Order: sequence, then structure tokens, then C-alpha cells
Amino acid sequence: MAGEEGETGAAAIPLLTPYRAGSGELELAHRVVLAPLTRQRSPGNLPQPHAAVYYAQRATAGGMLITEATGVSAAAQGHRPTPGVWTAEQVDAWRPVVDAVHAKGAVIFCQLWHVGRVVGKLRPDGTPAGTPRPVSSTGRPIATPRMNDGVEEEFATPRRLDVAEIAGVVDDFRRAARNAVDAGFDGVEIHGAHGYLVEQFLKDSANDRDDEYGGSLENRCRFALEVVTAVADEIGGRRVGVRLSPFADYMDCHDSDPHALALHMATKLKGIPGGILYLHMVEPRMARADGRRVVPKRLRPYREAFGGTFIAAGGYDREEGNKVVGEGYADLVAFGRLFLANPDLPKRFEFDAKLNGYNRATFYTSDPVVGYTDYPFL
Repeated sequence: MAGEEGETGAAAIPLLTPYRAGSGELELAHRVVLAPLTRQRSPGNLPQPHAAVYYAQRATAGGMLITEATGVSAAAQGHRPTPGVWTAEQVDAWRPVVDAVHAKGAVIFCQLWHVGRVVGKLRPDGTPAGTPRPVSSTGRPIATPRMNDGVEEEFATPRRLDVAEIAGVVDDFRRAARNAVDAGFDGVEIHGAHGYLVEQFLKDSANDRDDEYGGSLENRCRFALEVVTAVADEIGGRRVGVRLSPFADYMDCHDSDPHALALHMATKLKGIPGGILYLHMVEPRMARADGRRVVPKRLRPYREAFGGTFIAAGGYDREEGNKVVGEGYADLVAFGRLFLANPDLPKRFEFDAKLNGYNRATFYTSDPVVGYTDYPFL
């Protein structure tokens, strides 16, 4: 792949070449995307001033950022302080964050989520204290406990959503998307990955329904496609992306045929009236070869089936990212932990500079600086 000249006069690496989607709905100066990363620094579900600093640090002219997962309703929350976008107060709190990113010349998408059954057991009866029971595609809880502040915590037993209730959850996503656009976001990403509600419907390990939302592949995908369609109808499909992790098994959420699931979803998303802007997909687990991690690169069939802007994620580094862009395997590459620890990641990639290491112990603390905005620049 031929590159354009960079600041040094040398040909730009593939990751640092411009990208234009469709008729110009997305025009980027490079292919390095900030992946959505839960940071749990939003007390009261409100984005804080330090979020504006964090996102602006990682914004570059012509860059693209995707926010941490953001709740579509009070019932959608299941983690310690994570932001929402279902109230006017939350919309107002997001505006300075969006403005700070736009001031740097970058675009920013808000990732919308509903955790479903991913809620800790905080009462003896198995329901989370102070809230109704979590809802899901199923009435079965997640079997494997999680660590919460160093303490093992079991998951609450969810309540299976009635068919008549599902339209209300779809509408929560629609309203949240409208709120995100009102806050100034350039678009939204539907979180359909990593074991949360949308994926609880998609995958047959978590979806044990026998109604029109369960059983066949088409039925299990119905909820996800209803959410995407409602959001696209509300704000325009060219402001909408979708993230999927067909090969993952987070939160007891896996599928007996991930290839068929991914291919079906990619094909159906291509058929959304008017189209959506992008499909963002997570690679299967990485292998190791010659002492380094190797990305499996099994997503090409889904890129081809979708036919639009395709973002690949899952363990990429500079070398692997350059390969997949240069080969046409992906249009953009999302970086998570590397971008978390290196706010100037595109610049470091340009000069092949040494990267800061990340500190897992500070991923989810409440500190507004340490492990959040204090990673050094070049």
C-alpha cells in the first residue's frame, strides 16, 4: 500500500494514512482509533471534568475516539461509577467532554450499552441492593464470580424480559442515541459485545428463549437488529456503528457457531435501510509465536459481508495494525490498553517510539489523575 509523506518526509505507515468513509460522513487523518474502555470514574453516572482532560489528551486532528460504555437507562447500569446518557443532567455533563475533543479536531462516538445480567449479587435473595432485579434474555445467572475491589462477588439472578417489555428497552437505546447527538457526539456505537445485554440475546449459551427472540439464529439476532434499526431511524444510520465479539466468551456468553453468528449479523447490518456507518469487530483470542502475540485475523469474511467501513480490534500493536490496514483486511484499527497508556499513540507510532507500559491496578479506580490522565507524552 502506497503511503503519503509524513512530517519526516518519509512515506507514512499504513496506520497513519487518511481514510474517508462513503460520501464523506467520516473523514480521518489516520487509522488509529481509541477503543471503548470502561474507566469507572463517573460518580453518580455523570461524566466529570477529568473525562474532558482524558479524552482531549487522546484526540488528534482527524482522529477518532469511541467513549467508554455509557448506560442507556438507570436499569442498564451494573458497574461502579460508569457514565450514562439518559438524563438531561448527563447530556449537559457530556458537552464539555465532546467540546474538548472537537477543539482538537477529532471526532467522538458515544458507545451505548445495557449490561443486562452483568450485575453483582448484593443481597441475600440474589438481587442487587436498591434496584430491581437485572433483566436479560434468560433467567439464569452468570455462574463464574467476578472480583470487585479485591473481593469475589457472585452475580445476581436476572429476570427474563417478557416479549412485551423488549420494545421499551429498544426505545431506551433510541432515546439515548438522540441524547448523545444532542450532547454533540458525532455518532453512537451500539455495544453488542463482551457478554452484555445485546450479546446475551445473540449467543445461544445465554439465550434459552423459545419465543420470537430465541432459538434460531434469526430470532436470536432480532433484538440487536431492532436496536440498531431504531437508533438509525432516530439519528440517521450514517451516525451509527456496531461492536460485536462473536468469538469471545466473556460473562458466560459464547456461541456454538460464532462464524455463522458473525456472518449473519454482518449481512443483516449491511441491509439496514440507508446503511450504518461502520462495523467494529473483536478478533478471537490471540496465540503466541516466537515470543510475541499473534492476532488470529479471522474477521475477513465479515468485513466482506458487511461491505462498509470495518474496524478491527483485539490485541493489535503497531506492526499488526500496519499489516491489516496495508492488506485491506481492515479500514481502521481500535487500540485499547496501548492508547490508555499512551495518549499520543499515533505520534509514537509515527516515530516507532517506545511505548509506556500500562498499570492494570489503576484501570478501574476512582482517582481522577493516577492511571487516567498522568501517563506521559513523548
